[in-house]
Amino acid sequence: MSLSLADGGKFLILGIPGQEVDSTTRELVAAIRPSGFIFFSRNLRSPEQFRALLDELRRLLPFPPFFAMDQEGGRVSRLRQIGNEPPSARDLWERGDLSLVQRHGTLTGRLFRLFGLNWNLAPVLDLGVDEEADNSLRNRCYGRSPAEVSRFAAAFLEGMRAEGILSCGKHFPGYTFARVDPHEALPVLERTRAQLEAEEWQPFRDLLPDCDSLMIGHVRCPNLDPSGLPSSLSPAVVEGILRQEWRYPGLLVTDDLDMGAITTLYSLPDAAELALRAGNDLLLVCHRPQLGVEAAERLAGLPDSVRAAAERRIEIYRRRLASPIPFSLERFVDLDARVGRLRADSLSPEKASRPTLDRAKRSAVETF
Repeated sequence: MSLSLADGGKFLILGIPGQEVDSTTRELVAAIRPSGFIFFSRNLRSPEQFRALLDELRRLLPFPPFFAMDQEGGRVSRLRQIGNEPPSARDLWERGDLSLVQRHGTLTGRLFRLFGLNWNLAPVLDLGVDEEADNSLRNRCYGRSPAEVSRFAAAFLEGMRAEGILSCGKHFPGYTFARVDPHEALPVLERTRAQLEAEEWQPFRDLLPDCDSLMIGHVRCPNLDPSGLPSSLSPAVVEGILRQEWRYPGLLVTDDLDMGAITTLYSLPDAAELALRAGNDLLLVCHRPQLGVEAAERLAGLPDSVRAAAERRIEIYRRRLASPIPFSLERFVDLDARVGRLRADSLSPEKASRPTLDRAKRSAVETF
């Protein structure tokens, strides 16, 4: 039986370059049929334009696509390109009011439904132990202790789940104690298994039943995998710990395979093969979608023993994707105003009055 590029594309979630579907993107989608797309501020110009973009991409595929976005709050909030910036995880944790966190989850879910998005790559379950560390986590964590993170992230998940949006806990096995930003290079995490279990893994354990998916980060963990493979490409971490030990049944998705932690060491086809063999289901390729053909070709050629379990899980969760609701600009304006009120309720007067990034600067914040 001959395989097509679509047999490999089903494991890919791609970014796209602009605010409309250009001919190159249309040809790429037709060739590899990716499972879905991830969107960044570069894809947003106005509420109407963004919904039209998603509608067009949906029409290009013969199945419901995963439409993903990082809408955590604070600086990692793609929708702030066209509206208000919601409070960050740190802002909400410092305020200490779980009802505000749940409001954030609810509003996020309603905005996703309005635009036709169905999968939020949030919440962050790492610990905010050092806000000055160069580990990409500044202001993105719901607390310093495992108990704080578990409690606040659970409230966000509850609000979002009520709106039918899939969630993603990240970044297992943890960026908490990383000292290098994985967007630039591969961090080495010298944590023992006992230390991980006692601290940064506790929120993942606590919220395992509530997370539809988990994102696997790019860190080298010698005490988990002496081979030196990044955690996202490591069978010992992905299949061994999450699937076999923890019996996690949900989707496992890599952090962006276009990050420096991976691209400085592997070609995209090699990284994609290693990631699928490790036990991941979906692979993020956020900034160079043109390499999707090479990755899809490599994945299509892998044996059924490598592909079958991931294919089953993808289809199970595809059936759970929320359908888009009719778009209304008036509805967006109302929801965006509610986000503004949430921000005012969540921040100190000094922080609430501080201007957010202008749109030009927002477009540059694309690496998370």
